[in-house]
Order: sequence, then C-alpha cells, then structure tokens
Amino acid sequence: MRQAGTYSRILSGGGISGRTGPHLLPLARIKKIMKKSSVDVKMISGEAPLVFSKACELFIVELTKRSWNMTIQGKRRTIHKEDVASAVATTDVFDFLVDLVHPSASQRVDLNEDHAP
Repeated sequence: MRQAGTYSRILSGGGISGRTGPHLLPLARIKKIMKKSSVDVKMISGEAPLVFSKACELFIVELTKRSWNMTIQGKRRTIHKEDVASAVATTDVFDFLVDLVHPSASQRVDLNEDHAP
C-alpha cells in the first residue's frame, strides 16, 4: 500500500509541529499581504499561503547564497548590502530587484569629512 507523501501531510495541516507546519514564515502575515495586494482579492484558499511561504523561503535562500558568494569573493565573512546589490546585478533572475537594490558605494557619506556649505 502506498503511503501519503510529505506534501499531502503539509497541505492537510499536519506539518512538523502540527500547529505551525514546516514553514518558517508566518502564514497570517503572508495571507494579510496577499489580501492587501489588490482590492479584488476577497478570499484566499488554505493552500495558497503555504505555497507562497515556500516560494519566499526558496527566494531568500537563493539570494542569500548568491550574496554569500559575493562576500567570499571580497574575502570577508559578513554579508553587506553591497553584496546583495552585486548578487542582484549579476543574476538575471533578480532583474526585477535592480531598481530597489542599489550598490551604495558611491552614496556613502564619510562622517570624518568636513561638510562646509
């Protein structure tokens, strides 16, 4: 006899802890964002926030890995926003973020510099 797969248990609400499921992001917040995304959205099925939660987790993991690669290339051990901006700029999949994430090396303000009017 065939056993139920992992995803059938997730969708039925039986996740890892039974109450919260295997997702890392809060489903209530995802559902709230989905409802506020458009005035046409009235109801959301129970499975939709689960799918969006998993998609967000995968997106965050991928962006973090690519940012970490930029950090390693810079011979550092801490991810800076410039690393995230470089990861976005060098990856075609993240083109939709180019306008939101700017490398700020030229926008930095030196606090030691005297700014006379």
